[in-house]
Amino acid sequence: MSTHDAAPDAPVRFDTRIAVLLREDLETWQRLNVTAFLVSGLGSQFPEVIGEPYEDADAVGYLPMFRQPVLVFEGTKETLTRAHARVLSRALPRALFTSDLFATGNDRDNRAAVRAVATAELDLVGLAVHGPKNAVDKVLKGARMHP
Repeated sequence: MSTHDAAPDAPVRFDTRIAVLLREDLETWQRLNVTAFLVSGLGSQFPEVIGEPYEDADAVGYLPMFRQPVLVFEGTKETLTRAHARVLSRALPRALFTSDLFATGNDRDNRAAVRAVATAELDLVGLAVHGPKNAVDKVLKGARMHP
């Protein structure tokens, strides 16, 4: 988060961005599933992106969530391939989801399915990235905000 917190009610500005890029030809259930899987690892690797736990007026507690927005984009298969190359060249933290993962049913098989395919041959359907805002924006060049 930015250190420009001049007033308690001023808008919070973040120096980093969390973004998900989905292939445009996915079905709705696939888009939701892929997004959930992609962002699930960020909190364990970057605890600073997680806020404080929630509590309602009756003191019922809820788990903490990301403390900043997750931007969701979509693009063609080619857009995803270019974004993947850019994220690798910039060595930004990333998660990926390939079409092969729709046919697996557990984490072990998911990892094996990715491991079985060379980087250049991955059939990407989703990519998540976290990093400085302008670096993430450059990775996502050519993608459009998800409708």
